[in-house]
Amino acid sequence: MRPAVLWSVLATAVLSALLLGDGLALNLLIVAAPAALAAFFSARSAGRRLRPWTAAWAVGGLALLGVPALRDAGWPTFLAVVSAFALGSLALHGSRSWPGVLIGSMGMLDSIVPGAVWGWRAVRERAGGSRARWGTAVRTTAVALVLLVVFGTLFASADPAFADLLSGLVPDASVGDGPWRGFLFVLGLTGALAAAYTAAAPVRWDRITVRPGKPRGRAEWALPLIVLNLLFAAFIALQLVVLFGGYDKVRSETGLSHADYARQGFWQLLWATLLTLLVIALARRWAPRGGRRDRTLVRAVLGPLCVLTLVVVASALRRMDLYVEEYGLTRLRISVAAMELWLGVVLVLILAAGVFGARFLPRAIAVSAAAGVLAFGLLSPDGLVAEQNVQRFEDGGSIDIDYVEDLSADAVPALDRLPEPERSCALRLVQADILSANTPWYATSWGEARAKEILKKRPVALAGRSCFSLGADGVRDGDRPGGGDYDPY
Repeated sequence: MRPAVLWSVLATAVLSALLLGDGLALNLLIVAAPAALAAFFSARSAGRRLRPWTAAWAVGGLALLGVPALRDAGWPTFLAVVSAFALGSLALHGSRSWPGVLIGSMGMLDSIVPGAVWGWRAVRERAGGSRARWGTAVRTTAVALVLLVVFGTLFASADPAFADLLSGLVPDASVGDGPWRGFLFVLGLTGALAAAYTAAAPVRWDRITVRPGKPRGRAEWALPLIVLNLLFAAFIALQLVVLFGGYDKVRSETGLSHADYARQGFWQLLWATLLTLLVIALARRWAPRGGRRDRTLVRAVLGPLCVLTLVVVASALRRMDLYVEEYGLTRLRISVAAMELWLGVVLVLILAAGVFGARFLPRAIAVSAAAGVLAFGLLSPDGLVAEQNVQRFEDGGSIDIDYVEDLSADAVPALDRLPEPERSCALRLVQADILSANTPWYATSWGEARAKEILKKRPVALAGRSCFSLGADGVRDGDRPGGGDYDPY
């Protein structure tokens, strides 16, 4: 182990203990930087070269860690952090096959214990051979810390502005936080050691071979899929009528409104898309493999199935659009719509693999998933939900105050456009959370900082008791049959 790896690992552990205890934002990127350097130095000392796909995985993982620095909402942050961990693992393992991408993205759990043992041995070897240098380093560090504390305290007491600057830059650590900070130190230490150990000695998951399924006869294999294609074509023929404005006929025959028609079918179409991908995978496994004619047959059967499924994806997204137009956008609706859109991208990649070869398909699907998570976080789903609901309200519709008031600080710029009393009722919970929090700069997202600035300029003007009269969809309880009494809880 090179000294640069040891110092990078130690820096990761110290920064984890100091920065990660107050929340997740820019501090994740700060902590990830020395961990990435430890893996880089370790890979170089092991003779590994930086390949294009390795660099792509690493850059993508660091980009995903930028989402917590920008967004206050917890759910896109969670997706981004998990995806960044998966891409970082792929960068360390260098996987390219289906087993490599699927297993290699699950992390470095197999390297935690070997990495800790490796690090302990390296420290023992260096400490035993250079005790004088270690003593010098400890004494130098101690003297520097004493000088910083003494003169920093004097300057802070002499100038309040300098005291505020120090309080914002220096992490606020107390004795009571000791166990938690210690756990974060150990977590950062073991994680950085596992990353460095994996970079030096990666597990070659690509060497796992999956035996292909037994090839079937042409008629036995193709006939069920041809029947499925015909079923898809019949369904899509009706969907094209609906997509091009045939709702009056649908309403007359089913008695359903646009929104009810959309709600009734979206989930079924989402499941149909997922099951179709499973059918394609199984069909490819048991496809006939006799020669060029068999390859042509496989493309002729599975290609149209992919194209027809893309139309099903478009129909599902159209149904969701109708439902959102009627009832507004929610977190669940934007999430499942994003997932359906990504499944459409996967189908396009499968079609491209059928034409150009499937060598890059596992990595291409992994890239599309990571890009989707990154775009989802950068677009700010909570902001989009608030924007769409506010726009509906401005166009003469209603707004569900009970729902939008639970959105994160990312929704504040859109909710700030509401008139009173809807504005104050929608922002009172966010204001209580933001203005009362004393979060340091490294744990404050850009969305939270922007919301704090808006709410300081225009604070909430109403109390919670006044907001109780505004129920779901902006309807006052006095105007709704059966409106109940005020409950402070």
